[in-house]
This record gives sequence, structure tokens and C-alpha cells, in this order.
Amino acid sequence: MRSIYAEKIVPKMLAVKALSGIWPGVVWSPLSHASVADLPEPSLPGPRWIKVKNRQCGICATDISFLFARVDPAVAPAALPAHERMYLGHEAVGEVIEVGAGVTRVKPGDRVIMNTSTLPVNCLSREIEPACRFCARGDYALCENRGTTHGAAGVGGGWGDGFTAHESEVDLVPSDLSDDMATLVEPASVALHAVLRRPPAPGDKVLVVGAGIIGLLTAQAARAVCPDCHITVMAKHPYQVEMARRLGANETIGPGDGYESAARITGAKHYTSMMNKGMLMGGFDVIYDLVGSSATIEDSLRWARAEGAVVLVAIDFRRVRADLSPVWYQQVDLIGSLTHGVDDWQGRRQSTFDWVFELMRAGKLGAEGLITHRFPFEQYRQAVATATSKASSGAIKVVFDYR
Repeated sequence: MRSIYAEKIVPKMLAVKALSGIWPGVVWSPLSHASVADLPEPSLPGPRWIKVKNRQCGICATDISFLFARVDPAVAPAALPAHERMYLGHEAVGEVIEVGAGVTRVKPGDRVIMNTSTLPVNCLSREIEPACRFCARGDYALCENRGTTHGAAGVGGGWGDGFTAHESEVDLVPSDLSDDMATLVEPASVALHAVLRRPPAPGDKVLVVGAGIIGLLTAQAARAVCPDCHITVMAKHPYQVEMARRLGANETIGPGDGYESAARITGAKHYTSMMNKGMLMGGFDVIYDLVGSSATIEDSLRWARAEGAVVLVAIDFRRVRADLSPVWYQQVDLIGSLTHGVDDWQGRRQSTFDWVFELMRAGKLGAEGLITHRFPFEQYRQAVATATSKASSGAIKVVFDYR
């Protein structure tokens, strides 16, 4: 089984971090904490386990962060022992080729996508009973046993031939969804879960910071949840601006004119003073931050109106430093949103994946034009280079195509 994985080997991570700016190929060298490996074909570790052969998998910014060691070993999640090895690739769609004797949810030949296997541990996958309070309600991303090394763990990921998984870690793909749509279900679920953490109301001014794949899907999700809100997308590249407008954004702004544009779009007053980038009185009702850097967190908090909200959908895995005073001074809510789980909407409660399936069928979340590049696994270096050089490649979503 071919697979690409990254390990928490701090000296090698530091080497990659120090050298990748001048030598991107260091990540594929013996100095790297990442490996492209031919692993022994794994056996199923238990009766409720399955083996999946990959058909397609997206390259996600989180994968890139781990691959290039854009991670500070001091950030909180790095302390968890279950994060010692990360098999890269979680936006995977594949075919079940083997099942254990106790499997009831899927059968050989079924098309599946990764769900909770995006994260390394939860009570269901490790068969921990009783389940923690979060797993009991379906919020597996918040599992209180994520630090455990108890029980079996899967081998392989989306960047490679296939993987083994507990049956609870995958979802069936509806027969009417294409492989392209199935590949985008996981990132679309991240986007929808974020929007449902603080849904916009009719007439609200919404800002999406970042126009990568999840930012564009967040704009779609906000429109699907509240058709009558006003959506602005902050985009870095011209092709992202074009796609954001095609997907229904009312306005787009560049990262260099955020304060003036935020004031113009929302009718806020913009105040500046010496040694201060400024403060808005008024601003956006809801901001979804898809970057999570020191700069975007600080700016988003200053661009939100009093009693508005900033939803942190992504995070820089390095330490951030930001002025949090608007949380106090303007009573801005800073809300976290981690992957997906279960969500309440329209008087119903169901998994985020099921909500996404419904919205895709209704044409409110789409894949057209979002997958821009495809590579066979053998061209993994070129695929990663394309995904990491968006200014020159024009990439939105890059996928490995194993078909």
C-alpha cells in the first residue's frame, strides 16, 4: 500500500520549516519528517473494520501544513499522543473492498467517503464504552478521548492507494452524487458547520475572509442558509474574485483594503490614530475567518460590529498574536468551528454530511469549476507544488485521481 504520512519528529520538522522557503524539495528528502512509503498490505485489526481502495482525494490546506511542518510543536493539539503520525489525505472517496465479520453499515462495492477519520481518535472508532458526552451526541470532533492510544488505529489515507478504517469512520455516498461532488462533501461540511455555528439573519452583512476552496464553499453555505444576507468575500487572486462572484458573492475585496472597504460596505465609521491600524464603529454582523492567522483574527475582530461574531473556521498551527480587545470592548463573540459533526437547522438535527447531501441535491452547494487540477499519485510532487503555488497555478482544489 502506497501512502504519504507525516510524523511528529521535532528535529526533522524544524529542518523542513527552516529550509522549505529556499528548498521546497526538502519535504521529499531524507531530512524530512514526511515519508512516501510502500507499506505492507494491512490486515483488518478487528471485526468492525473495513478496507477501502481510493478513487479520488483532494489536497487540503491542513495536509499541506503538516507536510511542510507549518506547525508549532507548542500549540495545544500537538501534545496529544494520537498525533504522532498523520496519514495525509482526508477528502477521499473510495470503494469498500473488504469488511470484517462485525461490519453492518457498508459492504464490498459500496462507495464511501471519510467522515470521522479526518481526526485520529473518537469513542466509536476506538470502541470505548461508555462514549464521552460529545461522541454520545454525534460531535465526534470534540471527543474527550482524542488523546488515548487505546484500541486499534487505521493505516493509510487519501494520499495513496487506500486505507483501513473503523466502519464508523466512513459514510456511504448517495448514488446520485458524482465522485467530484463526493470529494467536496467533507470540505463543504466544514463550511456548512461553520455557518451553522452562527447563522446569518436576513439583511445581515457577512464577510468571508479567504477565498480558497472552503472559503468559496462557506460563501455558498451562507447563501443556502440565508438567501437574503449580503455576502462579501475577501480574495487574494483575480481568479478567486471571479469564482466568488460566480458563486453569488455580492462584493469582493482585497486583503490590502479591508478597513476602508469594510466601512464602505457596512456603513461603519473608521477611526485611526498613530500606531493603530484602526477601529470600526459598526461593521459586519458575522465574519467567517478561513485563514486564522494573527493578522486575520485581529482584523476580523475589528471589522465586526458590536455584539457581532467572528467564527474561526481555520487556524494557523503556529502560535498567533492578536489584539483581542474588541471581544471585550465591542462584546464581539469569537467562536470556534472544528470540522463537522451534527447540526440543528430548520427544526431538525442530523449529521453535517446529511445536510450537505441535501444541499448538493438541491443545487445549493455545487462542485462545478471548483476542482481545477487532477494528478495521478505518481505525480505527487507536481500535485503538491500546484496546490501550494496558487498565484501561478490558479488552483482552487487539486485532487489525486486514482481511476
